[in-house]
Amino acid sequence: MKKWSSTEVPSLPVAHPGTAVQVHDTARGETVPVGEGDEARLYVCGITPYDATHMGHAATYVTFDLLQRVWRDTGREVVYVQNVTDIDEPLLERAARDGVHWEDLAQQEIELFFRDMEALRVLPPAHYVGAVEGIPDDVSAVEQLVAAGAAYPVDVPDTEATVEGAARVDLYLDLASQPTFGDVSGWTREEMMEVFGERGGDPDRAGKRQPLDPLLWRAGREGEPHWEGGSLGRGRPGWHIECSTIALRYLGRDFDVQGGGTDLIFPHHEMSAVQADAIHGRGSFARAYVHQAMVGLDGEKMSKSKGNLVLVSRLRREGVDPMAIRLALLDRHYRTPWDWTDDLLARAEERLRVWRAAAAHPTSPAISEPPDLGLELETVVRMRERLAGDLDAPGALVAVDRWAQEADGRGTGLVQVAVDALLGVSL
Repeated sequence: MKKWSSTEVPSLPVAHPGTAVQVHDTARGETVPVGEGDEARLYVCGITPYDATHMGHAATYVTFDLLQRVWRDTGREVVYVQNVTDIDEPLLERAARDGVHWEDLAQQEIELFFRDMEALRVLPPAHYVGAVEGIPDDVSAVEQLVAAGAAYPVDVPDTEATVEGAARVDLYLDLASQPTFGDVSGWTREEMMEVFGERGGDPDRAGKRQPLDPLLWRAGREGEPHWEGGSLGRGRPGWHIECSTIALRYLGRDFDVQGGGTDLIFPHHEMSAVQADAIHGRGSFARAYVHQAMVGLDGEKMSKSKGNLVLVSRLRREGVDPMAIRLALLDRHYRTPWDWTDDLLARAEERLRVWRAAAAHPTSPAISEPPDLGLELETVVRMRERLAGDLDAPGALVAVDRWAQEADGRGTGLVQVAVDALLGVSL
């Protein structure tokens, strides 16, 4: 699948000290170094394209864009993979509600997402992969799980008609046979059951061995999209197996970071990991699981289902500078839940104004003092230290604030380059 256009990332002329990048790993509950080899491998779960990009989405993709940039600054090659769930129940339901074809709706929203990412200067992944194009790998993986006895069939209800070529069974992963289940989230069964149904699970499905077992392959129903499934019969994959197989194909086993919002910790990231372990053995998925906290509005999580969305595209149409939006997102640490407010945006717009004024070349010939390179170098050092320490973007912004206050129009442009390369903000 095509991806959005990239912006060039400048190289800083000041050598990086080689400090390891630390992030908080949800699975271990502690801050750990990531991407220590010559190549850093990152997988971030993408959108389900049935509505426009809201601030929760934007915060997630800016956070992992920040990680990409920090890794690049250390001289590492970054292999970044992102999926798009271009077939799933919410997409089908929205398309039916609006009277449009699901593929048309998906394409429309993917294109809007691309424009939002370009405006926010989020670097595109090396591989942007649709769930539909990954179906052949899903089929192979589920066939392997069936052959190994890790998957089992559940009869399709008699009231539901299947398409020609479909088996009359859906296939589920047997979690009782998977010793790594629970390693990512660390949640109790009670905590899992509390959210499983509202996050795409089907705990009440008759015939399942236990309520939390995830769907691997859904037999093709009349009126629903379906694909060739080999020995599985015609149908389509479950949500979680899609990310398992895409990550394994493009990044291989034991990649550096699996990223997404905290609402994906369970069940999505838990299930994606345990399915990979079931296919290839323990430790097959990510070394660290990094999660962006939820962004709210008026005290509630911002979500499509609630309809309380602040959309990037709408702000852009209203004339808001995308760099101000990006600064507003960077002004909150990725692990801290926060609410979007007009005051936060106004603060970001003022900060952007001050930075750009400091970055502008002096117009008065009376300014004859040499550039304060010491202040610029100190600012870059502080930015790097803050970002290497669990992506402390707010701390990096404060370092640039200090430079903007003290620069007095003198400088070599080093800070502007650092703000572009590390924070993704164009001055």
